[in-house]
Amino acid sequence: MTQTGQEAAGGPGIGTARGQVARVGTVAFQGIEVVDVDVQVTTGGGLPSFQVVGLADKAVAESRERVRSALGALGLALPPKRITVNLAPADLQKEGSHFDLPIALALLIALGVLPGEELAGYAALGELSLDGRLAPVAGVLPAAIHALARDRGLICPAAQGGEAAWADGLEVLAPDSLLALINHFKGSQLLPAPVPRIAEADAAAPDLRDIKGQESAKRALEVAAAGGHNLLMVGPPGAGKSMLAARLPGLLPPLDASEALEVSMIHSVAGALDEGKLLRRRPYRDPHHSASLPALTGGGLRARPGEVSLAHLGVLFLDELPEFSRQTLEALRQPLETGRVSIARANAHVTYPARVQLVAAMNPCRCGYLDDAGLACARAPKCAVDYQARISGPLFDRIDLHVEVPSVSAGDLTLPPPAEGSVEVAARVAAARAVQVSRYASETGAQKIRSNAEADGTLLERVAAPDEAGRTLLGQAVERIRLTARGYHRVLRVARTLADLEGHAQVRRIHVAEALSYRRAAPGRR
Repeated sequence: MTQTGQEAAGGPGIGTARGQVARVGTVAFQGIEVVDVDVQVTTGGGLPSFQVVGLADKAVAESRERVRSALGALGLALPPKRITVNLAPADLQKEGSHFDLPIALALLIALGVLPGEELAGYAALGELSLDGRLAPVAGVLPAAIHALARDRGLICPAAQGGEAAWADGLEVLAPDSLLALINHFKGSQLLPAPVPRIAEADAAAPDLRDIKGQESAKRALEVAAAGGHNLLMVGPPGAGKSMLAARLPGLLPPLDASEALEVSMIHSVAGALDEGKLLRRRPYRDPHHSASLPALTGGGLRARPGEVSLAHLGVLFLDELPEFSRQTLEALRQPLETGRVSIARANAHVTYPARVQLVAAMNPCRCGYLDDAGLACARAPKCAVDYQARISGPLFDRIDLHVEVPSVSAGDLTLPPPAEGSVEVAARVAAARAVQVSRYASETGAQKIRSNAEADGTLLERVAAPDEAGRTLLGQAVERIRLTARGYHRVLRVARTLADLEGHAQVRRIHVAEALSYRRAAPGRR
């Protein structure tokens, strides 16, 4: 393909030279969005130098030494000329070490080692080791999907060939070293096509059968899993809140093909895909309460995805909820409502998906023993009001299910294991989720609706309208417990899920009653 033809196809071709400029195509990332970058290399007269221009960060600027050493390991020395590398467009911030490989390839074209026309039609990304080997980099999966859309091939490290191969129909070259890539284009070595790789299922997932007692909490956990609802568990230390949360992923249905791709793209940009394998289980993230605001919501110097985005379409578990900083918790309000998080910085403005199921746990007070007069501190019950007030009313209102988790009695601990475990509950959850997928399949909108928790108010009024008795009860509850508009719709969502679990087409009074039992007054008004 000629240079003009390649540019007409939607992007710069790799290895196409015009005059004395060698060009190599690669990409840059803005969130999970992929932008074409044209790596241009020229050699000319003047004092020997090696300059990288085009708004490159520290990692890109340091690629000069990695490229120089990698070429030296092949027995190639840079010519004693003025070497200029331009990363176009020049006003786009370039971050990361994946520019090593395209810069090295452009230099090889400029040196006459590789003919540019043989490399046309590829995009390249990879980090070079000092001995010329290719090291994994972040973002291979979205880069592969972008290359496929632009009708181009992809060159990436061998360790991530299985990741790139998920872009069906894409030509992928995955060498383990720069030498292997050169030999491939010289015809002395043939690189095998990589095979898509997927993460193995976790055979040792914790089972709900391990928990004795706590039947009301187990019921709330099943409802949360069936509808994708946010859940808050309140109880003393040792009651089993963390154990319950850890068993929620085992109740959720696995990711379907499109969801797996969507989630894996975020983890790929974050550099968190293990050996380039696509995820098949829903993410479960449990950051410590000392996590900073950028760590939880995303950001930092490179605006990387945070825990709320890494938990996309999965579970975000926040233990000891009031111990998180107020600013950090308040930053969760927008993602919980919209399913995305926007990061605005002076040099970056990116948006990441963040459709998460929030599961939180907390003690009723700082000491944790509010209901035990023998163990409670001297400040009870005022300490409980102060402690719970660390959670703002608006955040509290975004949690669908509030459940008390009492201490487990000695009698419960001596009982035999429950007859019902995660497998049985997961089957009911899967059936309820299938009903929801079928219900919302015909709905059109900006975002695909996967569960009742994602349905908006207008849609809920149509699909979750209760019968006459349920409507009367809901109207009475609005007046008595002063439900907000958001709280009203969240009750409808939970009631719709309860009806789905029982296989009822219409929401009934009993479903509304149980959904209302999971609502609590905001902290400080109990």
